[in-house]
Amino acid sequence: MTAAAIATPTPAAHALHASLVAPTSLGRRPMPGWVGGLGLMLGQGALVLWLALFLALPLGAILVRALLDSDGDWAGVGRLAGIVAAEGFPAMVGRSLTVGLVTTLLVIPCAYVFAYGLTRTCLPGRRALRVVALLPLLAPSLLPGIALIYLLGNQGLLKDLVGGQTIYGFWGIVVGEAFYTFPHAVMILLTGLALADGRLYDAARAMGASSWRTFMTVTLPGTRYAVFSACCVVFTLTVTDFGVPKVVGGDYNVLAMEAYKAVIGQQDFAKGAAIGILLLLPALLTFFLDRKLRARQGAQISGRAQPYVAGRHGLRDGVFLILMLTMAAGVLLVIGVAVWASFVKMWPYNLSMSLRSYDFGNMDGGGWLAWRNSLQLAFWTAAIGTAVVFVGAWMIEKMPAVTPTARGLRGLVSMLALAPMAVPGLVLGLGYIFVFNSPANPVPALYGSLALLVVCTIVHFYTSAHLTAATALNGLDPEFEAASRSLKSPPITTFFRVTLPMCLPAVLDVARYLFVSAMTTVSALVFLYSPSTVLTAVAVLNMDDAGFIGPAAAMCTVIMASSATASIVLHLASRTLVARSQRWRLPAA
Repeated sequence: MTAAAIATPTPAAHALHASLVAPTSLGRRPMPGWVGGLGLMLGQGALVLWLALFLALPLGAILVRALLDSDGDWAGVGRLAGIVAAEGFPAMVGRSLTVGLVTTLLVIPCAYVFAYGLTRTCLPGRRALRVVALLPLLAPSLLPGIALIYLLGNQGLLKDLVGGQTIYGFWGIVVGEAFYTFPHAVMILLTGLALADGRLYDAARAMGASSWRTFMTVTLPGTRYAVFSACCVVFTLTVTDFGVPKVVGGDYNVLAMEAYKAVIGQQDFAKGAAIGILLLLPALLTFFLDRKLRARQGAQISGRAQPYVAGRHGLRDGVFLILMLTMAAGVLLVIGVAVWASFVKMWPYNLSMSLRSYDFGNMDGGGWLAWRNSLQLAFWTAAIGTAVVFVGAWMIEKMPAVTPTARGLRGLVSMLALAPMAVPGLVLGLGYIFVFNSPANPVPALYGSLALLVVCTIVHFYTSAHLTAATALNGLDPEFEAASRSLKSPPITTFFRVTLPMCLPAVLDVARYLFVSAMTTVSALVFLYSPSTVLTAVAVLNMDDAGFIGPAAAMCTVIMASSATASIVLHLASRTLVARSQRWRLPAA
């Protein structure tokens, strides 16, 4: 890069030069090359060690435990084969797969219609509809089960609509899981539908293709990888979730619920580990298939692509508006019933409003201590997790690997960073029990502490946060790093004065994602909490076990309110901080 190119008087160049040569910059003298390379290798090595200790080691422990008998003696694959071949176990596997397939077939078309309406129509109120579709992300997976009890249970408001049939069982699980997984599918499909080349649609119109033919030959093929990714996510979340089956499953037993009962009820850790291995298989299969298809996808948007602008079409927009309002009404009905029931004095005999269900101190489950613990967990997960994720992504994406060792560490970090996506939370929690509740615990002080819950939560949601940060970092022009090296500026100065401010929106998105996920997660932490570190999502589970359905709905409402408040605060902070840090983008006066 020439000196003339670096000195080009653009706002970005001015901002870069001002940031790197400011009097308060970190370190006036550049670090020697070997010092920077050593620091990079030490940082990547620390991240590899952290992921190996808190991800690879628990997964290895599950595999080993599945090969031991109830007394802890070596049994080999015979023990695993015996559990799998036990009477009723193959049928339970079939039930889990059936629930996953039916839920996927129900959710994907609905989510596609919703995402299509948000991106390819001229509907009014699309922003409000998007917010409604994503509301289930703020609630634990037990909320839809609780709401279905109030709606279609034995004393539900709409029980007559099901003709005397009970909601407990297969259809209760499917409907609850559909509510739980719907926003995940919508987010993936929104991303796929947003990548459209307007020239293809102009060509289709010029050739006289009908709307349906254009959809089948242009739109659907262009989003097939997003559809497959959404199918993988919905299927995996459904098969590995035990929150909905715990509440409305009845006697329709599935794998995730059996693993929970084996560990909590029967103290049969070998059986729990065997089921954990089975739960890991579909997640791994869908993960690798998704990775293989993405590698073949190629670029959808070329440098000459034109943005697609949806035109007005009365009939189409009207149909999509009706469909989307129907789905939004269903989401609001489930959430609204749960919130309303939390204020009912005594269901169904006294429907007057009361705060009785919010008196958590007089009932089992965890009380307001659980809420305070969850806030601490969410805060530290967001703060520490965002720092670890963003710095880790920066070391992979922006730091050059000039030695074979550095390149090897980068590849290992990349592989470990993507691995948590294929590990269900229930499986990860089981692995943590086997590692950190054993005499060979590598970090004895962690077990039973809030710190272990923070680490487990960060690892559980690491991949999605890492991909967000990596996408933001890859969006920066490599010439920023080249210019900083030409100016003899240390990489750490470039990171704090250029990279971090420019990626601030993505950083805050990662923090918001980790905070909300920590408030709502239950599967990974249900085996790890202690009486002093009980959490709100676990408290909902305990209240449901004790028969306190109203307080369980109240605790779900508290979780949603806390998550929504944090999301709004981070959104406002994002607008303020981004307005200051991105001021260089404005045209010069």
